[in-house]
Amino acid sequence: MSIERLVVIGGDAAGLSAAAQARRLRDASELDIVVLEQGPEISYSACGIPYWIGGLVEDRDRLLARTPADFAAQDVLVRTDTRAEGIDLAAGEVVAAGGERLGYDSLVVATGGKPLRPPIAGLDAAGVHGVHRLADGADIRAAIAAGAKRAVVLGGGYIGLEMAEVLQTRGLEVTVVLADPLPMAQLDEDMGRHVCAAMGAMGIDVQPGQPVREIEVGVDGAVRAVCTDEGSYDTDLVVLGLGMGPETTLAREAGLALGATGALDVAHTQRSRSHPEVFAAGDCAQTFHRITGEAVHVALGTHANKQGRVAGSVIGGRPARFAGVLGTAMTKVGDLEVARTGLCTTQAEQSGYDYRTELIRSSTRAGYYPGATPIHVKIITERGSGVVLGAQIVGGPGSGKRIDVFATAIWAGMTAEELAGSDLSYAPPFSPTYDPVVVAARVASRSARD
Repeated sequence: MSIERLVVIGGDAAGLSAAAQARRLRDASELDIVVLEQGPEISYSACGIPYWIGGLVEDRDRLLARTPADFAAQDVLVRTDTRAEGIDLAAGEVVAAGGERLGYDSLVVATGGKPLRPPIAGLDAAGVHGVHRLADGADIRAAIAAGAKRAVVLGGGYIGLEMAEVLQTRGLEVTVVLADPLPMAQLDEDMGRHVCAAMGAMGIDVQPGQPVREIEVGVDGAVRAVCTDEGSYDTDLVVLGLGMGPETTLAREAGLALGATGALDVAHTQRSRSHPEVFAAGDCAQTFHRITGEAVHVALGTHANKQGRVAGSVIGGRPARFAGVLGTAMTKVGDLEVARTGLCTTQAEQSGYDYRTELIRSSTRAGYYPGATPIHVKIITERGSGVVLGAQIVGGPGSGKRIDVFATAIWAGMTAEELAGSDLSYAPPFSPTYDPVVVAARVASRSARD
C-alpha cells in the first residue's frame, strides 16, 4: 500500500494543529506529513509578543510552545526557513525555495495573516513595525534599548491598546492615532468612551478621528513624525495596530478560490470549495458568524487552532465541522479590562435584527470587599424573543473573563430570562451576590416583557 503525503504550508497554530491531529488519526506507515515554515521558529504565541516587549515575559523562548524536534518525535517533519514559493494544483505539488517540488495527496494552507498596511507614504521606513512575528518584537525591543523616547501607535484595536500600554510601561511617551472616533471600534460608542477615558487617565495621548496622511522620514531614512490633517506627532518609533488581513498571495496566485472577505473560501470542514484536496485554516481562511451565518474574517489564535484540528480530522478520516465564530475577545489597557462577544449594535442592525440594549453598572466584587472596582456590562437581545445576541464588558480587574458566560449563553441560544436564572457562583472576593452578568440579563429579561 502506497503512503499518502500531507503537506502543510505554515508552521504555527492552524498548520501544526492540522498536522498533529492528522498524525493522531493516521500513523507514519499510512501518512507522511511535511510542514514548511518560512521563518526560523514554529508554534509561537504572537499574542504574547507585546508582553515580551513590555518585559512581563522576560525570556523570548517562553513564547515557543513546541519545537521541530517535538514534532519529529511524532513522525512529523517540520522544515523551518523553507519558504513555499508556489502551489501547482494541477500537478498536486508545492514548489519550495530553490525549485524543489513536493507532491501531496492533501494540502493544508495555513499561511496566516498579515498586518494591514494602508497606502501611506513612509510606512515602509525604518522604525515602522508590525507586531506579528518574533522578529518584530525583537526589533521593537532593540529600538527601545537604543534610546527611543517617543512612540506613535496607529490604531486602537486589541494590538493597539496592548502596545500603547507596554510602551508606556517601558518609559516611552505614547500617542495613539486613530482614524475612528474612539478606540476599540469593535465596541459600541458608549462602551468605547470608557476605554478612551481610561487611556487618557493613564497619560496616553489619544488622537481620534485622524487618518494618517504620511509618515515623515528623516535624511537617515528613519521615521521622524506621523502626519495627519490635524497635526504632526514627533516620534522615534511607529507601531502598526491597524488589524490583520488574510495572507493569501500564494493561494490566490495558484488559483484557489477566495471568499467575500478576501480570505480563502472553505466549507465547514475547512476544505477548499474550489479544490477538494486542499484545506485552509487559521487567519488565511474565511469563516462564518454563528449568529448570522454570514461570511466573516476573524484573526484569532483560538479559531486557528480549532480550524486546524478540523482539517486534520477530516484528512485523518474522522468527520468534523467547524462550528463558526462569535468574535469573542478581550484585552486590557492598564487596569481596565475590555471584552466583547456576539453582535454589537451596528452588526445587529446590519443583519436586520430588531434588537434592544441594556447597560448596567455594578461592581467586580462585593462592594465592601477590598479591591472592588466598577464594571459596565452591555447586553444586546432580540426584541420579542429575548434571545441574547451580544454583550460587551468594560471594567476593573476581574471583569473581562465574565464575557465567556455571555459567549456560552449565545452559543446555546439562551434568552436573557434563562441567563438571569442561571446558577452562577458567588463569594465576596469574586462577585456581588448577584453577578453583573445576571443583573444585566435580568434587566434585559424585564425589558423583553414590557
